Parts: sequence; C-alpha cells; structure tokens
Amino acid sequence: MRHNIQKLKLGLPRDQRKNMIGNLATSLILHEKIQTTQAKAKALQPIVDKIINIAKREDKKEAIRAISPWMHSSLGSKKLIEEIAKRYTNRQSGYTRITNIGFRAGDAAPIVQIELVEKDSTK
Repeated sequence: MRHNIQKLKLGLPRDQRKNMIGNLATSLILHEKIQTTQAKAKALQPIVDKIINIAKREDKKEAIRAISPWMHSSLGSKKLIEEIAKRYTNRQSGYTRITNIGFRAGDAAPIVQIELVEKDSTK
C-alpha cells in the first residue's frame, strides 16, 4: 500500500513529467542556475540531489549508467562527474538553493530561481 507517499504530479502523465524533470536537471547542471515555477523547482530538487550523490561514486561507469535516465546530454553528464561531483566531496546533501523571484505576468504563477550552491561551506 502506498500510504503517505506523495509526489508532485505537475498535471502531467508520468513519461512527460519524467522527461520534463530530466530536461530541467540537465539545464541546471549545465547552467548551474535556472528560473522556473515553484512547483517544478520543488519536484526537481530531490532528483538533482540524488544524481549528484550518484555522481560522487568511486566507479564512474556505474555512475554514468545510473544518471543516464535523468541527464539528456553527454555534456551535462561529463560536467556533473568531472566538476560538480568534485565540488561537493564533503557535503552530504543540500546541493541546491531555491530563491523566490516573483510572479509570472501571464498567470501569476510563482517564479523561483533554483541554483547549485557555490562551494562546500561545511567545515
């Protein structure tokens, strides 16, 4: 039974939702900050934390295979494993930050900026 298991469905079927989150994750890894709606950012945050933890593994081949369903670009996978995983070696979680920007003009949806945290601030 699936008691108290909640996912943000975003009004999309499962395959479309997975592709959209994969595209957002790829853009976030490549550009290190993106602007999107609050609901999409909250759905994206645990996925990005998960793929960064996977990229920090010792075996890079297994890491690439494990993150390939979410990363839709080989440049994104390469940047994730070579740069971003090394940046967060001492950090266990909390790789992203969500900052409120305002509201979208057309439908007044809350717009946020989700970005990767700059450096390892834990000492």
